[in-house]
Amino acid sequence: MKRSQDRILTTHTGSLPRPDDLLDLMREKENGRPYDAEALARRVKDSVKDVVHRQSDCGVDVINDGEQSKSGFATYQAERLSGFEALPLPPEGTTPSRPWREVQEFPEYYERYFKVAMFGAALAPPKTYVCRGPVTYTGQAAMQADLDNFKAALEGQSYAEAFVSSANPANLADQQNEYYKTQEELLTALADAMREEYRTIIDAGFLIQMDDPSAATLWLGDQLPPEERKRHAEARVELINYALKGIPEDKIRYHTCFSINQGPHIYDLHLRDYIGYLLAVNAQAVSFEVMNPRHMHDYHAFEDIRLPDGKIIIPGMLSHGANWVEHPEFIAQLTVNYANLVGRENVMIGNDCGFASQAGSREVDPRIVWEKFKALSEGAAIASKKLWNR
Repeated sequence: MKRSQDRILTTHTGSLPRPDDLLDLMREKENGRPYDAEALARRVKDSVKDVVHRQSDCGVDVINDGEQSKSGFATYQAERLSGFEALPLPPEGTTPSRPWREVQEFPEYYERYFKVAMFGAALAPPKTYVCRGPVTYTGQAAMQADLDNFKAALEGQSYAEAFVSSANPANLADQQNEYYKTQEELLTALADAMREEYRTIIDAGFLIQMDDPSAATLWLGDQLPPEERKRHAEARVELINYALKGIPEDKIRYHTCFSINQGPHIYDLHLRDYIGYLLAVNAQAVSFEVMNPRHMHDYHAFEDIRLPDGKIIIPGMLSHGANWVEHPEFIAQLTVNYANLVGRENVMIGNDCGFASQAGSREVDPRIVWEKFKALSEGAAIASKKLWNR
């Protein structure tokens, strides 16, 4: 994995807006209605080419395919694993089954938010998945199509490295289990199955970004006593490291979502509370959110926590849920703050989370996304001048 040897490198967390006509085709598929599979495949390929070229034009150094073929991080994974049956989610399932403290305190706000920004962004009515058979990886053809589209799009483009996003094995572990004797057996089966996708990505010459959106539930300090939270988090790290067994650490980036939604965030944990768990994952780089007024000060965590040798941090310098364009000078300031604490070569900058983790999301207007990337590149250039005294 490349480091910021002579300048600050830029990247992002993966998901980018899909064009409306692609969403129309995906929506038919997601709802089980007749659709033109060849037209969908062509549109995905063209859309991958477009977002790859746009990333390069905006000066993003470490790029991906924008996850253009995926309708969502849970639905894509369920499509590539055997053993799961999709069932309609009851109306009460459109809010978290275990609402965290902030949701309980601001129910009116979060009811609107979940309907519009999360479940409202889904291309089909929400589903739940029940494990009713052995879990194996069946996504070889879909994975190969993604890799072929990405390789074709990269031809002739300027970039430093390329990565492919892949879901963590525990993404579907909270779903109902009717097949395995224990939850631990289900988790092991999921890890063994997803490892095939991770290895396929590496063998194709790309970096892996493991996405772990559900890890945040392990860090909700207002719901679990500290010792119980510690046990849960350590068990998650152990599972992830088991899933990554045999894959070189310098080929892996790990991204988790915490404090990324638009809301008050008055009960958030902070980076100092969970960075240790991130750094315990066998991944060279860890990606976390920053561009949230409740977390912009989190670089102070590294005043007390030493970054292990060889590790890289990817603090998010762009908000994925707000339509402002961050000022390059402020991006540079925060970048320099991190670099002064952990070493300039150990910092790459990105965004807080995907701009369209649910394919239909429009929290950030697609045109504004590209303006944000331009600001990211400009901010990295300003920070590089300061850090390398140019």
